[in-house]
This record gives sequence, structure tokens and C-alpha cells, in this order.
Amino acid sequence: QASQEELKAAYRRLCMLYHPDKHRDPELKTQAERLFNLVHQAYEVLSDPQTRAIYDIYGRRGLEMEGWEVVERKRTAAEIREEFERLQREREERRLQQRTNPKGTISVGIDATDLFDRYDEEYEDVPGSSFPQIEINKMHISQSIEAPLTSTDTAILSGNLSTQNGNGGGSINLALRRVTSAKGWGELEFGAGDLHGPLFGLKIFRNLTPRCFITTNCALQFSSRGVRPGLTTVLARNLDKNTMGYLQWRWGIQSAMNTSIVRDTKTSHFTVAMQLGIPHSFVMVSYQHKFQDEDQTRVKGSLKAGFFGTIVEYGAERKISRHSVLGATVSVGVPQGVSLKIKLNRASQTYFFPVHLTDQLLPSAVFYATVGPLVIYFAMHRLVIKPYLRAQKERELEKQRESTASDILQKKQEAEAAVRLMQESVRRIIEAEEARMGLIVVNAWYGKFVNDNSRKNEKVKVIDVTVPLQCLVKDSKLILTEASKAGLPGFYDPCVGEEKSLKVLYQFRGVLHQVMSADNEALRIPKQSHRIDADG
Repeated sequence: QASQEELKAAYRRLCMLYHPDKHRDPELKTQAERLFNLVHQAYEVLSDPQTRAIYDIYGRRGLEMEGWEVVERKRTAAEIREEFERLQREREERRLQQRTNPKGTISVGIDATDLFDRYDEEYEDVPGSSFPQIEINKMHISQSIEAPLTSTDTAILSGNLSTQNGNGGGSINLALRRVTSAKGWGELEFGAGDLHGPLFGLKIFRNLTPRCFITTNCALQFSSRGVRPGLTTVLARNLDKNTMGYLQWRWGIQSAMNTSIVRDTKTSHFTVAMQLGIPHSFVMVSYQHKFQDEDQTRVKGSLKAGFFGTIVEYGAERKISRHSVLGATVSVGVPQGVSLKIKLNRASQTYFFPVHLTDQLLPSAVFYATVGPLVIYFAMHRLVIKPYLRAQKERELEKQRESTASDILQKKQEAEAAVRLMQESVRRIIEAEEARMGLIVVNAWYGKFVNDNSRKNEKVKVIDVTVPLQCLVKDSKLILTEASKAGLPGFYDPCVGEEKSLKVLYQFRGVLHQVMSADNEALRIPKQSHRIDADG
């Protein structure tokens, strides 16, 4: 947001600092020439309204992108943004044929009722009867991939296999989706399976207003018993910024009417729903609390009551790595009994393990279903997950350091050269500030500081930036904007990929002040709040 006058003033100041003719030493003269050229290149970009708009919005990658040479000059920033997005769309369309969006689910049902509900006297003479029998009684596998055909057309191929107690089957589906406008899309579906005959379906989505949409799904299922039609319609509306209301009507297979309200905020997710239908009618209330921590921890609970009985569920989920979320839910119901459901989401794949513990409401089953997963999780997190993530982070940092080593070395050399070239200017600035009892930077450090006792084994990685900061002082003021300070003259990144801060000890009107600022945080000094209490 700097004006052209401010850019020119900064350009003149840096030119005076780095101009080769001001330095007689051959080595300093060579370093000054290199830095002078960099300053000149930066000014060429920022002094041209078009290239400046491109750089301000998209940085270096925008300047390096092909296609700008055919763009008409004198465009506004908004027009340049539109042009950039058009060029990006063209590049994305060229890569459409190489892209898919695979999604999959694997579900393994486990019958562990023998752990809590068995008749020992019936198995006394059976070999191996002293050990509870745990069986896998059902499995389900589904997978789908998306193949973009054009910018508006997509083909979706999906299939699933299921088995339960020795009986099973599968099906395969092909859907063709077309985006008809910014307000809607349509989808044709064809399917076939060994348990059911051919399936033909049509799905339509349409935005009725900016706050309301409707989805309609029509299907014809062919079987040996004839044709079974089905129709599902969902009407949804934004009730407020965080709340959606839904009305659903389903006719044909398992006809029902359903209404629900869903409120989703940054810290919570609340749902209330009611359904009247065949064979099930029910009322359901659920609540989920989202903790604002690094692991994105969530705890949830729900109550569902209907003609089938009553079910209470509670559980939690937590992010265990960059792409993985682990969750566990305990289900206690009448007459369903007690179950433990474990779910792992890994990128776009879901692994689900429902474990049926007992058909009755046994306190021991509820206790072990609740405490067991917690104990196992915390043990695994401390002994396996945490060390693995720490090692993975170190490997990534080391890889990043190696890939940027030559660039960082060059930046370090440029920074050290800039500091040497600043010495004379800094001496004059200090003399002027001392004469007016102004701002004098006593010491300044930039990099990784370790103040937490839990991180005392980590190495401090900082560089001295006293001279570069003093060189930026003008009229007893130092102003830094919201950007990484590694790009300032005389600075470089001493610890790539790690959290950095700037610590400054300065003197103003003869009084010591101190401040620590985060890397991307704006900083303005002097300030009264930075003053060091002499009594402390």
C-alpha cells in the first residue's frame, strides 16, 4: 500500500547506501554492485503499476507465470486478478486428464460379545474354551474415483463389496455429472449388482436463492419382483450465518419425512432432527464441542429415541498426524446393547471398526469400552505417535534446509555484505539520534528463541541484527510491517521452517526499552509499554 513517493524515497535511500561509487574497497564495491542491482530490479517491478499489482497479489510466482505478455497494459488490480485466474484455469484444464479424486471406506464388523456375555459351564469340556471367541462377522469395502472430462463434466466410478455371516454381494455404479451453471448441476447414474438388478437414477441440485437450495434424486431399481421407484427431495435454507434447516421427503423404499436443524460454529456443532417414516420414526439430538488446540480435538454426544428403542452415544476424535484423524465412539442402547466404534480417517480413506461388546446393558462393558480406548490411545500417543511425528518433522526440516541451503547461503552472504555497507550510514544515524536523545538500538536478535523449560534441549538459533535495524531508524522511529523479517536488508533466515521472533533492546530518551515481536507481526517503536522498569 506504499505510495509512489514512498517507494521513490526508499529506493533513493537504498541506492545511496549501496551505490558502488561510495565504496573504494574492491570487495565492498563488488558486494555493493550486487545489492544495488537487486534494489534496482525490485524498483522496476514496484514502479510499474501492472507488475506491482501482479507481485502484490501473487508474488514471484505471478511474475514468472507465462501469458502476461499478451495482457493489455493499464489494467486495474481486479482485472489483473481475473486475468491471472483465467491463465490458471487454462493451465488446470490441461492437467484435468491426469487428476482423480479417490475416496474409499473399509468397514470391519467385530463380534466380541464372548468377552462379557458367555456361559462358561457350557464350554468346560471344549478344548480352547478358556479363551473368549472374537469373530469378524461382517465386512464392507467401497471405493470411488472421479475423472474430470472437461471443466464442467465429471465421470464418477464407484463400487462396493459386502459380506455378513458368510453371505455377500456387490455392485458397481457409473455417474456422469455436469455443472449446468453457477446455480446448479445434474447427475445421471447407472448401476448393477448381484443382489439387485440394474439401477437408473437422476439427481438435480439447484440454488433457488443465495440462502436456499433444493436437491432431488429419482431412482428406478429393477429386480425379479419388478420395478421399484424411489424419490428423495431435500430443501435446505440458511437460517442464519451458522445455522441450516433441512426438510426431506423420501418416497418408495423406506418412505419417510425428516426435518433437521444444524448449527455449526467455530467451537461447536449442534443437530436436532425428527423423522416420521416406515419402518423407523425417531427423534435425535447431538452436540459436538471443538477444542481450539493444535490437534483439533472434538468431543461429542448424542441421544436417539424411536420405535427401534433408545441409543446414547458419546465419543471423541483427534488429529494424530497431518492427514490422519482418529476417533472412538461408545454406543449404549436398548435393545441394541453396548458397542465400541473406532474410526480412522486417512486423507480421503476411511477405516471403520464397529465392535459389538454385548447385547445387554452391562456396566463392565460400558466401563471398558470407555476407559480402554483412552488408555491405549495415550500410551500409543506417548510411545509411538509423538516420537514418530517428531522424527518426521525433523526429517522434513532437514530436507527443507538441504533444498534451500544454497539459497540461504547466498542470502546470508548478501546480508553480511549489506551490514558491512551500512556501517558508515549507521554511524551517522547514531550520532544524529544521540544528539536529540532519540532512538538507539542497543542490541537486536532475530531467529529461534527457547524460553520454555519443556524445550530446553532445543538449540537457540539467532543472528545479530543490531546494525540493520538501526539503519531503518528514521526521525527516532522504527516501523516494520506485517511480513517476514527475513526479507529486510541485512537479515536472513537462520532457521528455515522453524518459528522465529525479533528481540530488540533499545534506548529512547536515555531510558532502556525491550520488546519481542513474532516474525510476521507488525512492530512500531518506541512505545511506552516497552519501557524497562528500573525497580524490576
